[in-house]
Amino acid sequence: MALMNISDTGLTIEFSGRERTWPRRGSLTVPLAAVRRVTVVDNPLRAAHGTRRGLHAPGIVKIGVWGLVVGPRQLVAAYRGRPGLRVELDRAAAGGGGDFDELVLSLDDARQTARLIEQRVASHR
Repeated sequence: MALMNISDTGLTIEFSGRERTWPRRGSLTVPLAAVRRVTVVDNPLRAAHGTRRGLHAPGIVKIGVWGLVVGPRQLVAAYRGRPGLRVELDRAAAGGGGDFDELVLSLDDARQTARLIEQRVASHR
């Protein structure tokens, strides 16, 4: 499962060995200035939609990039039975991490992580 590290300046998503195959990257860092909204989602599998490049086992897992043709472009690592986060981003403010409009990730500590992100974003502005 992907891990999210939160620093004073940004969010870094680290993909596990197997996960790296589908998004075609080992990690992604976006600056806190690019974070527009953080939402806790009970079922992150439902939050990922659109044309995709990645792994999709219906009802079990989604890993990769969704929204390739239309809709928000999403970097996704979502698993059945795991809560998660939807992090909405401002591409222009993201700089090098500006390939995505949203991050959709399963995280066991989603509520706590959302609070921490919101605190860091508020103190950064």
